[in-house]
Amino acid sequence: MSAGTASSPPGAAGGPGATGAAGGPGVTGAAGAATGTVQVSLTPVFVRLKLSLLRNGLKGSSKRKFAYLSTLVLALGVGVLQMIGLAVLHGNAHAGTVVVLLAAILALLWSVMPLFFPSGDETLDPTRLVMLPLRPRPLVRALLASSLVGIGPLFTLCLAVGSVVAVAQGPAGAVAAVLGVPLLLLGCVVLARVVATANVRLLTSRKGRDLALLSGLLIAIGAQVANFASQRLSQAGGLSTLEPAEAVVRWLPPATAVGMVDSVSRGSYAVAAAQLVLTVGAIALLLWFWERGLTKLMVTPDGSTIAAAEPKKGRGEGTSGVWSLLPDGRTGAVMQRTLRYIVRDPKMKSAWVSSLAVGLIIPVANALQGQGSVYLACFGAGMLGVQMYNQFGQDTSAFWMVAQTISTPRDAYAELRARAFTLALITVPYTVLVTVVTAAMVGDWAALPEVLGLALALLGAMLCSGALASARFPYSIPTDGAFKNVAPGQAGLAWMGIFGGMLASALLCAPLIALTIWLHVSGPQSALWLLLPLGAAWGTLATWAGLRLSAPTVSRRLPEILTAVSKG
Repeated sequence: MSAGTASSPPGAAGGPGATGAAGGPGVTGAAGAATGTVQVSLTPVFVRLKLSLLRNGLKGSSKRKFAYLSTLVLALGVGVLQMIGLAVLHGNAHAGTVVVLLAAILALLWSVMPLFFPSGDETLDPTRLVMLPLRPRPLVRALLASSLVGIGPLFTLCLAVGSVVAVAQGPAGAVAAVLGVPLLLLGCVVLARVVATANVRLLTSRKGRDLALLSGLLIAIGAQVANFASQRLSQAGGLSTLEPAEAVVRWLPPATAVGMVDSVSRGSYAVAAAQLVLTVGAIALLLWFWERGLTKLMVTPDGSTIAAAEPKKGRGEGTSGVWSLLPDGRTGAVMQRTLRYIVRDPKMKSAWVSSLAVGLIIPVANALQGQGSVYLACFGAGMLGVQMYNQFGQDTSAFWMVAQTISTPRDAYAELRARAFTLALITVPYTVLVTVVTAAMVGDWAALPEVLGLALALLGAMLCSGALASARFPYSIPTDGAFKNVAPGQAGLAWMGIFGGMLASALLCAPLIALTIWLHVSGPQSALWLLLPLGAAWGTLATWAGLRLSAPTVSRRLPEILTAVSKG
């Protein structure tokens, strides 16, 4: 929802050099205006600069141009449809509830989007202008005007218009609607700017990039919450359950702008006046915070590199602490290296956090909706088992150091076994936890042993197939793109390894699944608890077999694997 979500990359625009290229002599005049020598307003210069950034970002790349135009058409189409849908609610008893809560959700999205998509708009980083003699107050006005140019503000404008049309009634309501639309739009944009300015150091750091990679997790959680809420609201009288929340939210800016229109239409002019004052006051307060933040940002040096360069006492890399609990020899060294990758590498961290969260969200969300089953706990085991696939691709071109330590199938087996141990160290306790939580929420403790046995068997089967896929279908993971996980030309290898491995895992678990079905249909029910030790043993045997079968292939195909994982 940031202003200008399809602007050019940092290499094409941004910084003082790009500012001069886009603005030309006007920027110099604007700088002079800030010092009082030339009376030229910054606002039109920054609007032209924003338009130049958008235009220059579309040059020389047909893919980028197609992506921007398709995003513009999609956003405009969805926004117009939403505007029509909200306008249809005009006269409905629950129209005020819907549009006020929608305005609050819209403001929340504007406030969090800069944190998860910091590279969507170069103008979110005011430190690019730090070398120009610009005063904070004119800079605030100019940046605010440029923030209103882009796909995000256009989409927000459509929703704002539809919201006020849904609740506006009579001449007084029409006048209030004319005020409510710009106030809601300004409130959302200023809120996003304040959050972005306050966190600009974070957004341009490694932690900020890690936060952006976790946006997929936010989307997954939001999708489950939206699914759960839609099912509750689709029931009879579902919208009435939102009225207590709406009574509170209508007093929270910038949703107060829509609440003001609704209050005027109902004849509550005193309440509407209070909401108008609250909205204007909140926007003024946010502008003040933004100006203070810009001033502090422009005059405070960034000492992150200085702090990072300072020596830290006691920062040894030995095997003290928790690392001393790992086995000795190659196994412990490989496990420590893999665990450090999980903690430090942004893409591995994102993949693990997303798998851990989604593996728990799916069974818990279904249990909350009354459609849960203990067998959904196997979904968590499957999500984590996928982490075994493409083990060597996670090393990227640094795999050459690992390849130098492998000369025999025995060395390859020790390497794969240590990586499987690392995954089991996390996934086995997690699988037990998810199964127990799901059984508690569903209330089916009798099925706990058999489901846990099946989940452990599935986990072992995926470790087996993951080792085989890592040896036969390695691919490179690019390090430059936040959302690009496969190097160009290797997507077929990735899909073949993952889906082929998942199918093979299902086939490996087929005997245990057949035994479970037979025990439920015609076998003794008291023997279902045997599936727990059988599943654990089956998973262990499958993992051992997969590692044994993969080791000769790895030791024989080291040059091919190194070439495949070094293309990113």
